[in-house]
Amino acid sequence: MRNGLIGTTALMFGLLASVGAAAAADLKIGLSAEPSALDPHYHNLVPNNAMSKHPFNALVEQDENQRLEPGLATSWKALDDTTWEFKLREGVKFHDGTPFTAKDVVFSLCRVPKVPNSPSAFTIYMKSVESLETPDDHTIIFKTATPYPLLPTDLSTIAVISANTGKFSGPLVFKKSGCEGVESYPSTEDFNSGKAMNGTGPFKFKEFVKGDRIVMVKNPNYWGDKAPWDTVTFKPILSDGPRVAALLAGDVDFIENPPSQDLPRLRKDKSVRVVDGLSNRVIYVALDSGPAPSPGIKGTDKNPLADPKVRKALSLAIDRKAIDQRIMNTQAEPAAQLISPGLFGYNPDLKVDGFDAKKAKALLAEAGYPNGFEITIGSPNDRYMNDEKVTQAIAQYWTRIGVKTSVDATTASVFFSRRGKKEFSAYLAGWGAGTGEASSPLKSLVACRKPEKGYGTTNYANYCNEQMDATLTEALATIDDAKREKLLQKAMAEAMGDTGMIPVHFEKTPWAMKKSLTYTPRVDQQTMAQEVKPAK
Repeated sequence: MRNGLIGTTALMFGLLASVGAAAAADLKIGLSAEPSALDPHYHNLVPNNAMSKHPFNALVEQDENQRLEPGLATSWKALDDTTWEFKLREGVKFHDGTPFTAKDVVFSLCRVPKVPNSPSAFTIYMKSVESLETPDDHTIIFKTATPYPLLPTDLSTIAVISANTGKFSGPLVFKKSGCEGVESYPSTEDFNSGKAMNGTGPFKFKEFVKGDRIVMVKNPNYWGDKAPWDTVTFKPILSDGPRVAALLAGDVDFIENPPSQDLPRLRKDKSVRVVDGLSNRVIYVALDSGPAPSPGIKGTDKNPLADPKVRKALSLAIDRKAIDQRIMNTQAEPAAQLISPGLFGYNPDLKVDGFDAKKAKALLAEAGYPNGFEITIGSPNDRYMNDEKVTQAIAQYWTRIGVKTSVDATTASVFFSRRGKKEFSAYLAGWGAGTGEASSPLKSLVACRKPEKGYGTTNYANYCNEQMDATLTEALATIDDAKREKLLQKAMAEAMGDTGMIPVHFEKTPWAMKKSLTYTPRVDQQTMAQEVKPAK
């Protein structure tokens, strides 16, 4: 009888163990692009920014429509035109159990300018900050040199890391020229190895195997809504076909950016759910408008792209509607500017350049290039939706008007490195307005490159329009929302007026998942495991 009881007890424990295992909520996500690093201050890029929001928080957060909401700061207000007060959330702890205080915010802001070799720096979001004061552990006073209404928006882009990841030689004092009291900051490799992955976010770091997986586990002490998943495994599956195959085979539960050509089939599959929405990402072509020589141009000793007529001709040569229909499978909306409809500063008066090869040829002739010239256009081949295919189509359109065009497409990591070295005369890339308004692309992509102002941090095409810069600067110092929006619209018109950059289209971002899951599309295109929910 005793043996029977033992056997029954063992069976019960076995059943309980299997129930416990079944109850474990694990989520596997197939990523279309791998973050270049886990360092939240290293690279201002959507895959990096999205990943950082799992282990880290910012003072201010953005919802799926990029509306601001409290994060590590519970409230903020302008005390006067150049002074802002932020009240910090109390009772928050980092993953190692240490309490979150104002010192961690100051340390994070001190580190941003010190990150070496950043391909696209976050310093653009800090240039307005002149000084910081911390009256107590849960209050920070920001001082700006001029009125700056976008401070809360800018701070929503900067992750707060633990001051315990640094070394100090004295009291920490924020200085615009370089903070005092800091002996060393964590390196990018410290984040990749997990050593510095100490945040306040909903997930804790567990493992990073580059090219294979990033694993995070639920933070049981998270201050906000608890994530529905105990473990999340992010698997970079950069090729479209294998990513879709992984979902259909059950190897992953959720994928981002299913290829547009597969969407009709996926929508018919009763085991799959597809959601999509218009994003804030503009796909654009940047043109080197600086002095000759330009690295990818042949057939002339001048730089044709320095002439606005040539830039306009290249824009008119692109059939955006055909690209949407034939390459993007209607997952794009032709663009006339650098932010999508609905975002703050969108200019409704700007119209998409219609396809007009005849006028394009005439403009080339007026500019002194009746027989065209040769150019190479650079492009990533694994970063944006159908990026290489779109670039190839643009190359064909340009060739048809006499500008013989070849394509140099590489993986995103190689492309961004070469772009940073200004190896391209023209290149296709994308930009998502991280702040949800027009100053984001204007300040980063087309403003004259002025590092001391945080202007042109991702302007690798030598474009400079001092009038646009002046309008943008005025907008960034205007507290009144209505007046600021009109100034941003004016600045956008000035940049687009001489084709400082060629906007091609805005992406419509799709996600595909098991039918048992749901997800609300995000304008910023970011995939958030904490927002993937079991379907009701």
